[in-house]
Amino acid sequence: MPHTMRALVAGEVGEPAEVLRLETRPVPTPEAGRALIRVKATPIHASDLHVLRGRYGFSPQFPAVGGNMECVGRVEALGPDTEGLKIGDRVVNAAVPAVPGPQVAGTWQEYLVADVRRLLPVPGHLSDSDACQLAVNPLTALLLVTRELDVQPGEWLLQTAAGSTVGRLVIQLARHLGIPTINVVRRRDAVEEIRALGGDEVVCTADEDLLQRVAEIAGAAGVHKAVDCVAGPVGAQVSQALAPGGEVVVYGALSTHRQTDPAALTIPLQARSVIYETKAVRGFWLNRWFGTVSPEDALDALSEVRTLVADGVLTIPPGRPFPLERFTEAISLAETPARGAKPLFVFEDGLDGDDG
Repeated sequence: MPHTMRALVAGEVGEPAEVLRLETRPVPTPEAGRALIRVKATPIHASDLHVLRGRYGFSPQFPAVGGNMECVGRVEALGPDTEGLKIGDRVVNAAVPAVPGPQVAGTWQEYLVADVRRLLPVPGHLSDSDACQLAVNPLTALLLVTRELDVQPGEWLLQTAAGSTVGRLVIQLARHLGIPTINVVRRRDAVEEIRALGGDEVVCTADEDLLQRVAEIAGAAGVHKAVDCVAGPVGAQVSQALAPGGEVVVYGALSTHRQTDPAALTIPLQARSVIYETKAVRGFWLNRWFGTVSPEDALDALSEVRTLVADGVLTIPPGRPFPLERFTEAISLAETPARGAKPLFVFEDGLDGDDG
């Protein structure tokens, strides 16, 4: 095993392409209850870049290794008296920092030390591209549908940003569970794509009235459960479109993606609708979920996601591999609208399987 490794490190808060530097660092040593992981692949999520800009819900101590979500790798060493894994095991590392909770090692480096309670073994037939994207978006979709809202078969689920990664996974999961979906998109050319994916109904806000269309689709019974990743006026309309007693869980704010003014990060709810129809609007943040559930419950949920992906119920588009040295190009791709494949930093011999 080498004594040093490459790591992509941000010296301070700022634009990722400006503050990140490729550094050589010592390979860390695991303590009890922890494992040394040799990273094989790790994605670049929008949230990773927001963390570096200081616009996310937590801030690491700088200088900080980038990547605060997930990776796949192999166990290279175990701390003293550490059980449950063995050297050579291929594992997913759910590196999402718990809030509240301790700092977690960034994933944009060749080796990292992780709590073994955050490591999930993955089967060999699951590609590195799939495995390194298990612990954030597919997990979020599962939690929103089955835990946060507990949507039942035959019960309408309304969602915004249906064309997003989580939105597509929600459609796949809902179809598997017998849950009909009303899917909101902002472009007319996305409608047929969402229908082909399995979305039961699609509403295009570019030329359709959201409240009117939801009422037409759901009829007198209405819709009682919704997930929103847009916030702003669209998020407010989703709340207004729900039946009395309805609930919307907000897990993102795409309408304010590059907004820096905190006063603009809003959901302008209709007070009469919320009060007189006793509706609920609440947030979901994966970091806080990890901070409130037990490690056992977290691994159980991750195991469920692993099975759904391994069985083909949930499909994750193959990522596009980049070496660390090409980080500026990878970050630029991550921020490109309608970029296609998600950029992944890869190590060793690149991605397993035929994703690359």
